[in-house]
Amino acid sequence: MSQAPPLLQVEGLVKRFPGVVALGGVSFDLVPGEVHVLLGENGAGKSTLIKCLAGVHQSDEGTIMVDGKPVVLHGTADAERLGIATIHQEFNLVTQLSVAENVLLGRQPRSAGIIKPSEMNRVAAQAMAKVGLTIDPRTPVSSLGVARQQLVEIAKALSLDARILIMDEPTAALTDDEVDRLLALMEELRSRGVAMVFISHHLDEIRRIGDRVTVLRDGKSISTVPASTPTHELVRLMVGRSIDAQYPRARGEVGDVLLSVEALTAKGRFEDINLEVRAGEVVGLAGLVGAGRTEVLRAIFGADAFDTGTVTVKGKPSRRRGIARGIEQGLGLVPEDRKHQGLVLGASVADNMGLVLLRDATRAGVVNLGRLAELARRGVESLRIRTPNTKALVKNLSGGNQQKVVMGKWLLADPTVLLLDEPTRGVDVGAKVEIYNLINDMTSAGRGVLMASSDLPEVIGICDRILVMAQGRIVGELSHEEATQATVMALAVQEMESTRAH
Repeated sequence: MSQAPPLLQVEGLVKRFPGVVALGGVSFDLVPGEVHVLLGENGAGKSTLIKCLAGVHQSDEGTIMVDGKPVVLHGTADAERLGIATIHQEFNLVTQLSVAENVLLGRQPRSAGIIKPSEMNRVAAQAMAKVGLTIDPRTPVSSLGVARQQLVEIAKALSLDARILIMDEPTAALTDDEVDRLLALMEELRSRGVAMVFISHHLDEIRRIGDRVTVLRDGKSISTVPASTPTHELVRLMVGRSIDAQYPRARGEVGDVLLSVEALTAKGRFEDINLEVRAGEVVGLAGLVGAGRTEVLRAIFGADAFDTGTVTVKGKPSRRRGIARGIEQGLGLVPEDRKHQGLVLGASVADNMGLVLLRDATRAGVVNLGRLAELARRGVESLRIRTPNTKALVKNLSGGNQQKVVMGKWLLADPTVLLLDEPTRGVDVGAKVEIYNLINDMTSAGRGVLMASSDLPEVIGICDRILVMAQGRIVGELSHEEATQATVMALAVQEMESTRAH
């Protein structure tokens, strides 16, 4: 493989944003049939790099070469003409359109200038089948969950018959079976000579599919090594230090019940949910995609309505719901889709971190901006958010730092119970540990955490108790000592099999 001429070469790439040097000199190459992994902490420059390769951003310095020839990418159309297709970490879908319309957006089959829906649906279905997406191509994307939307993105990229496929965290929201299917598909593409740039924080995936790994740190390429390089060496290259504990959970004494949910039901979404979260405790919600975890968290917080049941915080029940009521009760929610539900991307770090505190910082209708700015500055320091200052726009931060901003606004508000939905999705190893330490700080201060996550090792490593959900119901509970990947999945799958049998 090393003797094949590079299909893609990147030399000394530099990209600057106002107040931020996102790329400070990145070099790597890609040969046909290779899976080249880009590894680095959030903020290392991975997403900016692939946006330069996709034509979304134009670099300020450096060279991009395809087939040995320098190219200038003025837009995504230029990249696609060269055979470069990209699956971005955050979805690039038109949710009002159907799956088929998204897969073939701008390339719909036409006759005399008129789109042919039946042909469009047929061609899209073929691309969808490659990723195991068996739904009707006419289904609106807005009705799909995160995992299926990700599969639509992958099908869309594959439909371009790309020579170079760039994948930014494509497995972040997928189940184990879906990950296996994707990696098998990547093997097939590799055998056909397709070159792939693959970003993943899952080191097991890197070993299964990767050939070489280029490590980025602080916007620079540090080293290119074989994918078989030991984990501790990859982590050292990535973060510049050794990480002793992957899941640093400080388990202490649990206290009184802070959150009690009784018989919570929302027809068609979940049924008869009963759970408790105590002071100093992290309770996990585990289960397969579609089990109803996100829906339960949003209903408890007050973002979505429910039909029957009671949510009690610190002994005070409330049947009147709504986001304002949830905040009044002492609840906070870090949502799964941080960009659309947890952040105002066009606003500053300070403005975002102050969203929940506006009421407390307002007197006689006047907002104390100095107070908000000071709280934001304190939050940035304590959470180690990488930003030039609190006035920087959130949209220019990396995914991991955006997630810290979402968590930071709630930590500043000091909720009694924090609800976390996929809190480390798309976050690197170093940032994950920092988020786990923030969770520890909360529970050490006598607060409670209810966390939904598809990352089973994370749930097992961080949670004191685990509630397993399937088909909108809680089907079992495991203590930290009882919980293994096998015992959690056995409960989830057993319920699924029981449902199918009936």
